[in-house]
Amino acid sequence: MLHSGNHLIGRLAVALAIGLLIGLERGWERRELPEGHRAAGFRTFGIIGLLGGVTAQIGGSLQGLVVAVVAAAVSIFVGLGYWREPWRDQDVSITGLVAALLTFCLGALAGVGEITAASSCAVVVTLLLGFKPELHGIIRNIERLELLATLRLLLISVVLLPVLPDAGFGPWQAFNPYRTWWMVVLVAGVSYIGYFAIRVLGEKRGILMTALFGGLVSSTAVTVNLARHAKDRTAVPDLLTAGVATATAMMFPRMLVVVGAVSLPLATSLARPLLSAGLLTLGAAVWFSSRSRVVSDGSVGDEPRNPLDLWLALQFGLLLAVTMTLARGANHAMGNQGLYVLAALTGLLDVDAISLSCASMVSQGQLSIAAASHAVLLATAANTIVKPLIAMKIGNLRMGWRVMVAIAAAFVGGGVGLWVLAR
Repeated sequence: MLHSGNHLIGRLAVALAIGLLIGLERGWERRELPEGHRAAGFRTFGIIGLLGGVTAQIGGSLQGLVVAVVAAAVSIFVGLGYWREPWRDQDVSITGLVAALLTFCLGALAGVGEITAASSCAVVVTLLLGFKPELHGIIRNIERLELLATLRLLLISVVLLPVLPDAGFGPWQAFNPYRTWWMVVLVAGVSYIGYFAIRVLGEKRGILMTALFGGLVSSTAVTVNLARHAKDRTAVPDLLTAGVATATAMMFPRMLVVVGAVSLPLATSLARPLLSAGLLTLGAAVWFSSRSRVVSDGSVGDEPRNPLDLWLALQFGLLLAVTMTLARGANHAMGNQGLYVLAALTGLLDVDAISLSCASMVSQGQLSIAAASHAVLLATAANTIVKPLIAMKIGNLRMGWRVMVAIAAAFVGGGVGLWVLAR
């Protein structure tokens, strides 16, 4: 049944615009061919999109069948047109044919009123078609090891993570499969992003950018990843330390945002010590970064060898599960008195969980701001002090001692902030 009035005109206009958008790219791609030698260009794709919109409006109860028959006819005629093009012997791609068929389908989708979905798909399709050289360049330059790493990361994040239960199991219901595996994905993801950041931006800028943005998610995951590089990069411990310090510095304002979203009074109480610690740690990062500018051979090391260290990520997840079980056990045994023990243990690997818990308890009147502040700061201190240990254990002593100096700056800054707050 036909729709009438402005709604029908609007849908058909969108269908036409979708065809013209995709046709603009297709016409530009074959712009060197003489007029009349192109199977489908700007005008043809516009008509195909409009045809899809009109077809979706006719047929009544047989609408789906009509759309399918017309789509098949479009495929046949456009396919014959591409087969007759002068450069068919050099181009065996069916991209143009598929694009024409998809243009018809998107026009039909707009014709039935799904304008947002159809328009969004049209833009994405046009981008995919327009970025042909860049996308082919990625395929040419990617190595098999990098391809396998990408597939593994997609497997553990897109396939496995969503099916895991987000509930407690085991003693004191401490083991949460979803959250534990999320940490595995997080550590692996930071490693993956860091690999390509270093490869594209160069080692110095790549490491610092990875640390900067990775610290907004998990400074511990960044530390684990950079410590892993230390075994292969004995020439750049200062640069790796700068990365750890940068990620740690980003942790402090991130905590304020997380806590402030639940309890603004608690965030206000924590602002001075956390911001002071962040500023001094950032200063340490700048100092270590400046020391890494010149090395003996004029470079800052080789590219990372492994894009995705999944085994290390699995070890990290196992350590998290054990730590959470021990923390819940302490809390169960000591009741409210176990809050600080819980904060210290959970803070070894993650500060957000205990911070959000304390903020929620403060907002519900179940915990004083002072007690919550002490718990959050204790978790922060535990999370900060464990970083030199990670650097020494996973990396090497040269990096570990340097990270200890950077972490000392964080404690000095936090101490100054507490002193100012107490006055």
